[in-house]
Amino acid sequence: MEKDKKTINDYTEKELFSIINHNELESEKITAPRYSYWRSVFRVFFKKKINIVILSLLAAIIIFAYVYPAIYHYDPYANLLNGSLKHLSPAKAIQKMGLSIHSILGTGGAGQSTFDAIWNGSRISISLAFICAAINMTIGVVVGAVWGFSKKVDIIMTEVFNIIGNVPYILFISVLVMLFSASFWTMVFALTVTGWLSIGYFIRTQVVIIRDREYNLASKCLGTSTFKIAFKNILPFMTSVIVTLLASEIPSYISYEVFLSYIGMGMADMSLGKLIYAAEASMVTPGWEFEFWSPVVISSIITIVLYVVGQNLGDASDPRTHM
Repeated sequence: MEKDKKTINDYTEKELFSIINHNELESEKITAPRYSYWRSVFRVFFKKKINIVILSLLAAIIIFAYVYPAIYHYDPYANLLNGSLKHLSPAKAIQKMGLSIHSILGTGGAGQSTFDAIWNGSRISISLAFICAAINMTIGVVVGAVWGFSKKVDIIMTEVFNIIGNVPYILFISVLVMLFSASFWTMVFALTVTGWLSIGYFIRTQVVIIRDREYNLASKCLGTSTFKIAFKNILPFMTSVIVTLLASEIPSYISYEVFLSYIGMGMADMSLGKLIYAAEASMVTPGWEFEFWSPVVISSIITIVLYVVGQNLGDASDPRTHM
C-alpha cells in the first residue's frame, strides 16, 4: 500500500504546475449578484401591497380621464332644451334616464351628465398638471444643479430668487391670468414662468450639501467640466429626492387650478375647478348637492392618489431601501 503513495518529489513539473492565462476582463468580474437600480426600485415599490392597490386606482383614473371621453363624446349642451333633465339627483336621473354609467351621479344645470362632465374636466386638469410638472421639473433640476455647483451662477441666481421668490406665487399667477386670455396655455404659462425657481433653489440646496465631496473634488482637479460633474456625479445621487419632489409638484398644480377656478380666475375650459365653480350654488340647494360634491371628491381622490404614488416611489428610489 505504501508503494502507491507519492510524495511531492514523485510528481513531474508539468503535473505540479500549469500555465494560467491572464485575462483582464475576467479579473474585473465580481462574484456578487448583479444589481439593477430600477429593478430594485420596482421590487421595493411592489413589495408593499398597498402600492399595488393605489397604482390600480391611478390606472383607473387615467383610463376614465383619457380613454372614456374619447369613447363617449361629451356634449355639455346636448340636453339644454330638455328642462326635465336639469339638476337631477342620482336617484331621479336613474329613474328618468335608466341605470347607466352616465346617470349614476345625476345631471347638471344644462342637463349634462355629471359623471361625463367630471371625467372630461379631469382630463384637462391632469393634463395641465403633467405639462406644468414636466416643464418646471426639467428647468428647475437643470438650473438647480448648475446653480448649486457653480459659485458664480449661485451669486446671480440667489439675487433673482430673493426678488422673485418673495412675490406670493398665487398672486403672480392671478395677475398673469388676468392680463392674458383665460385659456389652457395661459394657465400653463402662468404656472411655469416662475414655478421652476423654487424647485431650482431646492435642488441647489441639495447640491451644495454634496458638491464638495472627495469624488467631486477629484473630478474637478482632473479637469472635468462643471456641467458634466453636476449631471454625472450629483444628479444620479439625488434621484429619490427628485422623485419625491415631483410627487408633491403634480398634485399642487391641480390644487392651484381648482382654487383659481373656484374664485373665478381660472381658465375658460371646463376643468375640475371650473365645474366646482359652476356648481357652487348647488352646494346649498337641496337635491342638487351631487353637482358640487362629485367634482370636489374626484379632485381630492386624484390629488391624494398622485401624491401617495409619488411619495412611495420616491421612498423606493432611495438606494438605502434596497438592502
